[in-house]
Amino acid sequence: MRLLIAEDDNDIRRALVALLQKNNYTLDETDNGTDAYTFASRGQYDGIILDIMMPGMDGLEVLGKLRSEKNNIPILLLTAKSEVEDRVKGLDAGADDYLPKPFSVSELLARVRAILRRREQYQAEVLSYGDLSLNSASFELVCKDQKLPLSSREYQIMEMLMRTPTAIVTSDTLMEQVWGWDSEVSVNNIWVYISNLRKKLQQLNTSVSIRAVRGVGYCMEESR
Repeated sequence: MRLLIAEDDNDIRRALVALLQKNNYTLDETDNGTDAYTFASRGQYDGIILDIMMPGMDGLEVLGKLRSEKNNIPILLLTAKSEVEDRVKGLDAGADDYLPKPFSVSELLARVRAILRRREQYQAEVLSYGDLSLNSASFELVCKDQKLPLSSREYQIMEMLMRTPTAIVTSDTLMEQVWGWDSEVSVNNIWVYISNLRKKLQQLNTSVSIRAVRGVGYCMEESR
């Protein structure tokens, strides 16, 4: 699962990053609302943790703009404000949940899991192409009666490829969506993961393969 954290308090943001990475989430982070909106509108996230009081655009502005554009990504609002009217304002603007500071670690994790379940209700548990399936619940590639587990990044790459299997996913898109906007990852890193995925596809003896489009990116291909 990939999350965006937008929080202008450096100490809180670092603590959130450490906590969520420890719990196997992939993260992007920013300290202002303007970048949060840009990341959220261009990126592919499973959920957003959004502080209300931020420079640039505040959290409610970011939330309102995303919802006006029919972007229904699950959003958890964080704020130092705890008055009932502030909670109502955030929920009315389209937030999925609202957590006032200070908060406990266990409650934050529970609320993150809760908003992510909303996304899963609208997402197929299994993606299929040819004789190959990708199980989003178990992080496994499946072909006939064989299964192979995937790492988090292997899964994210396969998910992007199998959602639109005949369309080309560019290397830039893979770098941005899987590693994050500020990552220094290169095309060589992508090639290593693609190579490992190809080996797993061969192990499964599937008719599906990953085709490289020179200088552009990758797509799925089924042999007839």
